Amino acid sequence: MRSALIIGASGDIGQAVAAKLAADGWSLYLHYYRHEKIVTDQVKTFQAAYPYQDFIPLQYDLTDDQHLDELTAQLFSLDAVVFAAGMTYYHLFKETTVPEMTALMRVHLLTPMVLLTKVEHKLAQSGHGRVIFIGSVYGGTGSAMEVAYSTVKGAQSAFVKAYAQEVASLGITVNVVAPGAVATKMNTQMFDPSSLAKVRAEIPAARFATPQDISYYVTMLIAEDAAYLTGQTLYVTGGWRI
Repeated sequence: MRSALIIGASGDIGQAVAAKLAADGWSLYLHYYRHEKIVTDQVKTFQAAYPYQDFIPLQYDLTDDQHLDELTAQLFSLDAVVFAAGMTYYHLFKETTVPEMTALMRVHLLTPMVLLTKVEHKLAQSGHGRVIFIGSVYGGTGSAMEVAYSTVKGAQSAFVKAYAQEVASLGITVNVVAPGAVATKMNTQMFDPSSLAKVRAEIPAARFATPQDISYYVTMLIAEDAAYLTGQTLYVTGGWRI
């Protein structure tokens, strides 16, 4: 039975990815930090619907890159890792503090990189391991008011290009799915309705992506048939900012 670790399973995109993979027959390790109830409710729902699969909640603070052995010790077989955790700060770069920069780098880049060094051997065992980062269109285009966030998202793509070359011979693919504007709680809480409407008007597809739109491309890249696509950033933006 295939098993995937979803980092950030309590977020909107993480939840959508988890639902799709569970329906496709995957057992799941569901990571969260603060939102335990969301994940425990997921586990109950999945266990009732898919009794022959395993669903295990895992709590971890991604700003801590020093104690990942405590997380990896709970992983048995592992065929895929999806890094869907996200955070941002919205203000001028000159107002960005070192603790903010550090948190962004640890959550989006450093801790995932360290984690991969610890689970690479598990991902290699099946011969078709998969690593997917949920990136951002801003990693390619940049964004004023989110300079540090744009930087770490761009760094994810740079990491994927290099790391994919190291592990291709192990059957592991490494890719980024980079959404544009997504209708998530984080976005609706951060921006007022008029700001969201202005963004929507710029999107050629005339709507925000749903988390399910993004989960489709994640599960597409996780499939065994996707073995020849690696080191890539797939922009899923509805034609926006490409």
